[in-house]
Parts: sequence; structure tokens; C-alpha cells
Amino acid sequence: MHEVVRDYPADAQWHVILDNLSTHKPKHDRWLAGHPNVHFHFTPTHASWLNQIEIWFSLVARGALKGASFRSARELRAAIDRFLSAYLESAAPFEWRAAIVHQKSLKHRYSDLCH
Repeated sequence: MHEVVRDYPADAQWHVILDNLSTHKPKHDRWLAGHPNVHFHFTPTHASWLNQIEIWFSLVARGALKGASFRSARELRAAIDRFLSAYLESAAPFEWRAAIVHQKSLKHRYSDLCH
């Protein structure tokens, strides 16, 4: 994060979205106090539905970025914009269609998780 902030104008405002993992929220964050232009926003606790954004980023990555190489941020933005234009022509809300959800038993040992 330090390198990202350093490489942009000092007056640029940064808004970073983080989950509620305790390591993301130290009681006294000296780095954040030293960077008043960086603002952390935390997702609500137990809000896994917000992780749907990961699906969207996956679609963008596969549709616009996979295997691509860009010489500038402008080229990258153009590729994303082209993908969005094509995607939005047929976009539809996600709709859960599973008729039956099969529950799995929990694994009790680490070695069970590896198989």
C-alpha cells in the first residue's frame, strides 16, 4: 500500500475496502495516521453476500484481462470499458437455482482437508 500511495500525487484520495478481519483493524495504526488521504472502509461482520464483488472481478479479469498486456493505464481502461459495453448488453441479475443443497460434514483434522 505504501508504494501505491507513494507513486501518486500527495493530494489523491484513497478509499480501500477491507473485510472485518481483526488484523485489518489494529488499535493504533501509525501508518494510517500518517496518511490522512487514505480511508479504510470495512464490510459488515458476517456479510458474505458482499463477496459477490469477487465474482464480478473474476468476470472482468477473465473477460478483459486474461492473457492481455497493456502499455498504459489508458489501454487497460479501454479494454475494461470494451468488456463492460459487451457484457452489459446481455447482463442479468444472478439468480440462485439450486433445487437441492447437499450439506457436507465438517472435516475434523487438517489431514482430512488435504484430500
